[in-house]
Amino acid sequence: MSEAFNSVLEVEYVHRHTFATRIEARIRIATWITDFYNTRGLHSACGFKSPIDYEREYRATLAEGLAA
Repeated sequence: MSEAFNSVLEVEYVHRHTFATRIEARIRIATWITDFYNTRGLHSACGFKSPIDYEREYRATLAEGLAA
């Protein structure tokens, strides 16, 4: 799954832009990722939950395990 995302990132963004510095590249790529990534839509990999909901449940489960 990460290989597919990295491929889209390279083809759709990195290869189409020129960056003056590494810092500029990091900021612009991070911004593109947060704008591109669908945080609300349902994903089959997340049990048909949004990534945000899945992560919240996962973190809650971890916290419960650490509290025990």
